[in-house]
Amino acid sequence: MRDVAIIGIGCTTFGEKWGSSFRDLFVEAGALALEDAQLSGEKIDAMYVGNMSAGRFIEQEHIGALIADYAGLATHHIPSTRVEAACASGGLAFRQAMIAVASGMEDIVVAAGVEKMTDVEPGASTDTLTGAADREWEGFVGATFPGLYAMIATDYMHRYPLTREQLAQVAVKNHYNGARNPIAQFQQEITINTVLKSTMVAEPLRLFDCSPITDGAAAVIVAPLERAREFTDTPIRILASAQASDTITLHDRRDISTLDASVAAGQRAFRMAKLTHKDIDLIEVHDCFSIAEICAIEDLGFCKKGLAGRLTAEGETALNGRIPVNTSGGLKACGHPVGATGIKQVYEVVQQLRGEAGKRQIDGATIGMTHNVGGTGATVAVHIMGVD
Repeated sequence: MRDVAIIGIGCTTFGEKWGSSFRDLFVEAGALALEDAQLSGEKIDAMYVGNMSAGRFIEQEHIGALIADYAGLATHHIPSTRVEAACASGGLAFRQAMIAVASGMEDIVVAAGVEKMTDVEPGASTDTLTGAADREWEGFVGATFPGLYAMIATDYMHRYPLTREQLAQVAVKNHYNGARNPIAQFQQEITINTVLKSTMVAEPLRLFDCSPITDGAAAVIVAPLERAREFTDTPIRILASAQASDTITLHDRRDISTLDASVAAGQRAFRMAKLTHKDIDLIEVHDCFSIAEICAIEDLGFCKKGLAGRLTAEGETALNGRIPVNTSGGLKACGHPVGATGIKQVYEVVQQLRGEAGKRQIDGATIGMTHNVGGTGATVAVHIMGVD
């Protein structure tokens, strides 16, 4: 297995992109990544594209071929593969690209993610996202994703000392970070009162506990580490890639307040990288809802169960904290174009490790981590990256 590095990154702005089509979004992100790597398209050997549900959102299937075509790569006949794992589609596309290069099968590979979610009615988007749960056992009886994560939050708050104010602080922190991120969907700071007075969605989760419906795309380019400096002066080495699965339904879980797939993927990633938690300078976690960030911090081992709320309230996960979490603004403030999220997380970590994150830059950051979740934790991808 060869060592693999990230040599180029690109990302659109996130938000309600009424003037941009699905095709516009991935072409823009891919062009930015190629420009960053100082590469021309004919150098690309393969593509892996994370996308959850273009068939429902824009009534388009055969996404791998579509993207190769509109990216101008179809005439080169490169393999282009769509990767689907609900909200973890981007993270798995990145993992597949890394594996292709590490194995020696390919040299220069694009990992991308894209979703155009705003071209349908809100009810239709909610129903589409429910397809990431078990349609027969959860969706058909009315369970939506806010409802499922509300069950997790209710169980957690019954068992552990998490206050409603501590939970709200997750959103406050991520909006603070998003206000310093030029690609973020929401670039406004909020207060705890903003969260607590927002519309109830599913008790105890309110509107400002929930990530938005978002359009956007992101792309990164990976290559063998030994060739990386042909393209960039600051290659970012992929130190670990891990994936884990769990039951798709909550009712079959050992513990609905612990995402066991996050635990397993995190442990595998740390073993592969031969690192400890103290080595990580920042982490992008999958905060589709505020409770998801609380669970992620604990499930990945950055604190004991029941302590993440207090750590958040005390500023330990802020930009200047002990372990900065979601410096991009996370899914909550940066936005959540489902198939693109896992790639955007990598994009953020690479910016931080290059020292290019502007007002949200973590001083001296050399190692970063990403955590991308599909559904309520049925699929989890974790990656660790470091400055070479």
